[in-house]
Amino acid sequence: MMAEAHIYNASAPCARWRFVAFLAAIMLLPALAQAQDDDSLSLISELLREPDKDIRALALEQVRTQAPGEAATLKFAEILPTLPQDAQVGMLSALAARGDAAATPAVRKLLKDSPDESVRVAALEALGRLGDETDVGTLVAQLAAGDAALQKAARGSLIRLTGPQASAAIIGQMQRAAPGERVALIEVLTERRTGEQQLLAAALDSNSDVRRAAMNALGKFATPEHLAALVQGVLKAEPGSERAAAERAVALVCQRIEEPDRQAQALLAVMDQLNAQDRLALMPTLGRVGGPAALAAAEQAYNDKDASVHAAGLAALCNWPDGAVAARLLEIARVGEHPDHRTLARRALLRIAPLEDARSDARRLDLLRTLAVMCTNDAERNQLLDRAKAVRTVETLRFVLPYLDQPALSEQACLTVVELAHHSGLREQHKDEFHQALDKVIATSQDATVIDRAQRYKVGRTWVRPKPAS
Repeated sequence: MMAEAHIYNASAPCARWRFVAFLAAIMLLPALAQAQDDDSLSLISELLREPDKDIRALALEQVRTQAPGEAATLKFAEILPTLPQDAQVGMLSALAARGDAAATPAVRKLLKDSPDESVRVAALEALGRLGDETDVGTLVAQLAAGDAALQKAARGSLIRLTGPQASAAIIGQMQRAAPGERVALIEVLTERRTGEQQLLAAALDSNSDVRRAAMNALGKFATPEHLAALVQGVLKAEPGSERAAAERAVALVCQRIEEPDRQAQALLAVMDQLNAQDRLALMPTLGRVGGPAALAAAEQAYNDKDASVHAAGLAALCNWPDGAVAARLLEIARVGEHPDHRTLARRALLRIAPLEDARSDARRLDLLRTLAVMCTNDAERNQLLDRAKAVRTVETLRFVLPYLDQPALSEQACLTVVELAHHSGLREQHKDEFHQALDKVIATSQDATVIDRAQRYKVGRTWVRPKPAS
């Protein structure tokens, strides 16, 4: 067999020699860990140059799994730079799967020398499995290179690099980088779930993008012990979307306290250490946490005669995470002293009304019906129709259907109908009503996707929601 493999050449009958070479590979590759002869190296090199993708794939699978040991890894690494570019990509993946760091110098060299982007991408991906902290600088440089494929590969490898030294190197790069790179490296640290202290410092950065990224990261894995530092990130954030995002991060951290009644108490304990102005600024954050202790504080603030304290209490109530304050907000929306406060309460109710909590579906829908009468413009009515899709009952379908006849609201109503119909159990249980509603959607909507969905649901077919862009 070795003799046949040794005379393998391009002029031989194609099918016969491919078969012979493949059989030789199957026999020889498991022993390659001990093999040191040039014939073995030549054979694997030839097989990896094969234009037949199936033969090459099978040979690469042998490289991945059937030739253990550093000696074999070094042989494969020696072959790597001599292969065609597409074979280099496959070999890099196989070397990464082996997980033997002996191949790392060859991977680094190919990343530096190759003019082919697909090879460099594969080399970057391999470094995530084979590299160490010394590769962090290279990966960070590629992360900022501007090419999407290289950036994605570098990011993935920065996330996969193992060991505390790698994390420390990434943290060091994050602290020194320009704002754009810092944001990218904060996202890497988010995936690695490390660097809390450095991220707490970044939450107070002068750059708003860095602050936002840091607070987002901390919201995902910080612990309640970090609350005192986290509230400083809220206070540093600019009012508006940045402040709201920082408040949500703190609320997520509070939710990691197992006893719900203690979640707000932990935040209140931190607030008690602050001056009056900062305590007031954190009232909306307290509202996002919710619970009895937060409600007592919010009500006390709302009933205060000082206008700023009163407004802070309302902001807390409007940020509530569930329907526990629905009745209170409804009262404010109806008879609140200030028109602006009535508007804020009504809009908060549009968010809260369909939230899944201890209330029944019927109560949630009743609140939507009440709000439908209170809405003052079509923007609010469209928002209400959008929110209604979260109450998955046939009564909701009946509530929404009349809006298909109102031109300013019909498109949102059509979308809500198909969203309800998306749930096959509900749709099949009330097939006749849904078929009539879907016929009306098909006749009314101007949105091709909505019409397609309605047609699919009518005949019992599925529709796969597109994945959001990454």
